[in-house]
Amino acid sequence: MFNNERISKRGKTVNKAVKLIIIVVVLIMVYFGFLHMKIQEGKQQAIPEEADYLIILGARVKGTIPTLSLQYRIDKAAEYLKENEQTVAIVSGGKGPGEDISEAQAMQQGLIEQGIEEARIIMEDKSTTTYENIVFSKALIPDPAAQGVMVSNDFHIYRAVAIATKQGLNIKGLPAKTPKVAVPKSYIREYLAITKYYLTELSGK
Repeated sequence: MFNNERISKRGKTVNKAVKLIIIVVVLIMVYFGFLHMKIQEGKQQAIPEEADYLIILGARVKGTIPTLSLQYRIDKAAEYLKENEQTVAIVSGGKGPGEDISEAQAMQQGLIEQGIEEARIIMEDKSTTTYENIVFSKALIPDPAAQGVMVSNDFHIYRAVAIATKQGLNIKGLPAKTPKVAVPKSYIREYLAITKYYLTELSGK
């Protein structure tokens, strides 16, 4: 009898634990679904013509060669700059481990190779994070209220524009493709980065 009661209690405890795990998993899936929706919304912004400036956010460089993610950003920026000849480009990104040149220099070289005049390109080569990309680039913009465009891979646009808007910039996000092989890793990392951003905002830091 005693053993039966113990087994019954243990079974109830296990059932409660399983239910709790299921609830937590469902909540996490719902939350990630919400984040994915926000990321998708970030891709759908109306892009203004003849923006005063365009910021390209940095990504990894292998030695002196842009990774595919960065190359896609360079290509998208060059496309816009060719169509909007009054727009000035700010290339933003410092030099990290495994990089022989700064991300900004790699972007500058990439734009020049695609026919963008060097005189239209402003270098910001000290930043190491998205937040620093935006804050350091803002310091190079004479009028933060001017119309801007920001280029990054599509998964990154939502958070980048949110940070830039918080900094008082009048800016829209221009999404570049994300390499297919990098999609799962990029999105998972971005879910965590957005969560960190939300928590930072809630804490008022």
